[in-house]
This record gives sequence, structure tokens and C-alpha cells, in this order.
Amino acid sequence: MSNTFNLVKPNPLLIVISGPSGVGKDSVVQRMKERGLPFHFVVTATTRARRENEVHGKDYWFVSKDEFARMIEENELIEYAIVYGDYKGIPKFEVREALASGKDVVMRIDVQGAESVRKLAVESLLIFITCEGEDELERRLRERKTETADSLSLRIATARKELQRIEAFDYVIVNEDFHLDDTVDKVRAVISAEHLKVQQRKVTL
Repeated sequence: MSNTFNLVKPNPLLIVISGPSGVGKDSVVQRMKERGLPFHFVVTATTRARRENEVHGKDYWFVSKDEFARMIEENELIEYAIVYGDYKGIPKFEVREALASGKDVVMRIDVQGAESVRKLAVESLLIFITCEGEDELERRLRERKTETADSLSLRIATARKELQRIEAFDYVIVNEDFHLDDTVDKVRAVISAEHLKVQQRKVTL
């Protein structure tokens, strides 16, 4: 008696890249894009002001608070949160369309948002990006020099708290200074391993 084994195309994954402020989430996702990796990168909607080097529709969807309120009321967001006084959220339509096309979807969001996504889509893949420790995290945040003293201390306190949420994630990757490509290679390895599983994740939204 012979067994037949049919290879099925892997299910598309909903991949969440998260971690505290200052660990390099944006840099990791940016390098993934630069390397032309075959993912759909979700663009987050935010009510915060656009920074000088940011592009609407590429880095974020920059929307008014009225527009964001409409998106909340009409249930158009996978998750949303107030982050340092501004709203951020993930538009549902973008994720659904990409998953339906068979593409893996990558979203870069904060720790609170990652846990909200897991509640909505239990089979999502959560990757926690961190650095070598709390002291290194504080050093990176201070060196950014994009905050007032008050908002910097708030960001550092929040980041310390977020480090304690690591248990909610599937994988943890340390993003060492000057080793960005190593970090991206590890993210790719995690995703590749997930696609090789016998029991595949199946995301429903």
C-alpha cells in the first residue's frame, strides 16, 4: 500500500514585527524592502504630523483625527491605539487584499498593537525585535534626540514596560548595532521555517 503525498502551496502569513521604541523596527522593515523581499508591507494610518523625510502612503497614511474617527466608527481598522497622544491603526482592507492574493503580509506595530492583532487573528506570527538590554535601549532612545525631555522619559518608561511583554510573542530577535542584515536574515529564517511546518498557520480576519 503506497501513501500519496501532495505538496500544497503554503498559506500566506500575517507577520507582526514589534518591540519597544528604539530597537530598530523601522530599520528592519526598511532593509527588508530594500532587499526586495516578496512581502506586502502594510502602511499604518496615523494622526501624528508628518516628519520631514516621510512620504504619505509609503511610510504612513497621514490622516486627520476626524478621518481616523470615521475609520473607527466604520470598523475599518484591525487595531488602533493612542501612542504618545496620537492615534495609529492598521487598515483592514489592505491586509485582506494582500492575504487573498497569496502574499505574506508584514506589519510593523507597537507591542500593544501586536497583542491586539493576536486577539483578532490568533494564527498571526508575532516577532519581537529587541536590543542587548535596557541600558542599550535607553542609550538608543537618548541618541535619537527627537523628543523633549518629558516625552523622552515617557518613551523610556514605556519601552521598559514593553520589554516585559515578550512572553506574548512567538520569536525574539536581538537587533545588534551595525548588524542589521543579520537581523533581517533571522526574520527571513523564521518566516521560511513557518512555511515549512506540516501544520500551517491559517489567518482569518
